[in-house]
Parts: sequence; structure tokens; C-alpha cells
Amino acid sequence: MQKSLAVSLLALALCAGPTLAFEPLPPETMDDTRVFKVEVLQVTDIEPYQEAYNGFLKSLQASGLVAGKNLSINKVAIDFDIEKGGFWSRLGVLLRIRQEASRIVEAKPDLVLTIGTPATKYARGMLADAHIPLVFTAIANPEDAGCVSLVDGGEGATGSTLYTDMADSLKLVQDVFPNVRRIGMVYTDDENGVANVAAATRSGKPLGLDVSSKLVNKTDHIAPSLKELYGAGRGVQMFAVPLDTYYGLHRYEAAIDLGDFGIENKVPVVTLAMVRVPGAALYVGADFTQVGRLAGNQAAKILQRHTKPDVLPILRQETPTVMVDPARMAALEVTLPPAMAARKTVTSSGFWQIDLAK
Repeated sequence: MQKSLAVSLLALALCAGPTLAFEPLPPETMDDTRVFKVEVLQVTDIEPYQEAYNGFLKSLQASGLVAGKNLSINKVAIDFDIEKGGFWSRLGVLLRIRQEASRIVEAKPDLVLTIGTPATKYARGMLADAHIPLVFTAIANPEDAGCVSLVDGGEGATGSTLYTDMADSLKLVQDVFPNVRRIGMVYTDDENGVANVAAATRSGKPLGLDVSSKLVNKTDHIAPSLKELYGAGRGVQMFAVPLDTYYGLHRYEAAIDLGDFGIENKVPVVTLAMVRVPGAALYVGADFTQVGRLAGNQAAKILQRHTKPDVLPILRQETPTVMVDPARMAALEVTLPPAMAARKTVTSSGFWQIDLAK
């Protein structure tokens, strides 16, 4: 009886051995003749989104996935008639996104990249039902795009976020401009813009900062709102730019006008997003290219290792990028705190970059 039991245990051990010793195949054994199909979907075609997309491609390339070689990409940017404004109704955007999502489901790609909150929020359900992996990027708050939390993308999804701690960003602004108590922000119904303004309003109160905001349509000129916020009624001492596609439309018209208004009235302009705002003195936020690279890292794992997106956390830039325009600082007669000045390096554009990681 004991001999029979011993033989049985030995047989089980021999059977279990190979299973316990199993290791995934190394990358070089993968089929490098396969061409992966990736669909890209976004709403509006603005420069920051292109930066995120470029970062995504660079990350894939670093992993050996190259467009035109072993990677086939179809990119769609849902456009709209900005003068008529019809497509910017929420229903119009929803219908266009769902039409594209339906087409993508029929195309059966290996992966979908969504850029921005609207494309992510309204396409994810159809992609999850079709079991198509979704990677997103360039969204301010993942929860606004249907994610479970800042780190959990939910069913069939993962990606990267532009999220930065607004309290930390405003504290940094306060360190540079200690006399400012009232901040003005102009925004639209853009999901990222709404989230940014809400976070700034909420986070500013414990710091003694009062945020006054003005909601406008994407077709509106910004000057009337600036005058209203700067006038005697609200008397803001600074303007802050949120993450909002409004500032990238019409060749940055709103951003340029805001910068000019700040220069003419000697009002500081800061941006809480790394977007081009001529006239801004201080930039604080996540870098679109870097955040796009993080999304590319997750996409490479899904495509090359067959990792399910559900098990991959949402990634974000842990330390925000901080840029300073020394010419604008000089015009405002403002100097950097010594601790920040000690961490500056001069970029090719003449701006100062502050390394908070030092």
C-alpha cells in the first residue's frame, strides 16, 4: 500500500514538474512577421493631441513596433463645423463617436487608442463588448472617462492620464506669485476643462485662493470674458488656463488673445496644461508627449505579450513639468523663489525648465 502511494506521488510530481518550471517564451521567439492593426480615435485635431500621438508611436517603436513594417495604423479625428457648432452638442459628438466605434468593431483591430476624454468615454462600451483592447491617453481625469479610479481603467481598458495633483500645482503657482489671491479661468463644456476648473476651485480654497470661472461656447471670443473677470465685479489678479481644447482651436486664437490681454494689463497668465500660450509666465502640468509614451508602453505589452488591459494600471507622469518664460517674469517684475531658481535649466527655446525631482 505504501509502495503504491509512493509511486502515485512520484508520478504526480513528475507531471507537475514541467508546469511549475514553465516560463513565457522570450520576445525573440515571437512571430515577427505579423502586422498588428491599431485604430486611433479622437475628437478634434489639435497640437497637444498630436504630441500625445507622437509619444505613443515613439514608445511603440522603442518596443520594436514600427508603422509601415509590423504595425498598421488607421487614425480618425472627428471634425466638426466650428462656425455652425452643431457637432459640439453632446449628442452630436456622441453619435459621431459611436459611428466610428461601430466601424472599428467591424474592422477587428488588435488594439484601439483613444485620445482625449470624449472618444474614450463614448467608445469604450462598444469596444469592451467586442473584446477589443482599449488604450487611452490625454485625459485629465480617468473617472470622467468611465474608469473605476485614477489607476483602474475598468473592463478591457488601460492607458495614461494627464492627471496631476491640482493642490500641488496651485501651491507651486502660489510660491511664484505669493500676492495673488483671486484667479480667473475661462473654460467650455470640454470634459477635461470642466474637470480642471472644478479641481482648481476645490483645491484653491485651503490655500486661500479664490477661483472665478466663466463658461463659454467654443465659438465665443475670449476677450469679453476676460474683461468681465478682470473688471471691478470680480477683480481677478491672475488668469489660469485649464486643460481645454478651446485654447487649441482656431490656431490658438483664445490662447494668443489671453496672452495679449495679460501683457497689456500686466496680469500674470499661468497655464495648468502644457499647451502653447504666448504670454504665459508659468507652465505647470503633464507633458503630452511623455503621457503618450506611457500609453505606448501599455499598448506594447498588450500587443507583444498578449497582456490583458484590465491587469495594467493607468499610468501618469509622477512629477509635473514646470516651465518658465523669463521674459514674461521680468516684465511682471517677478523673480523665482531661490529653491526653484537653483533647479532651473535653460531650454533651446530660451525658457527655463524647473526640475522638481532634484
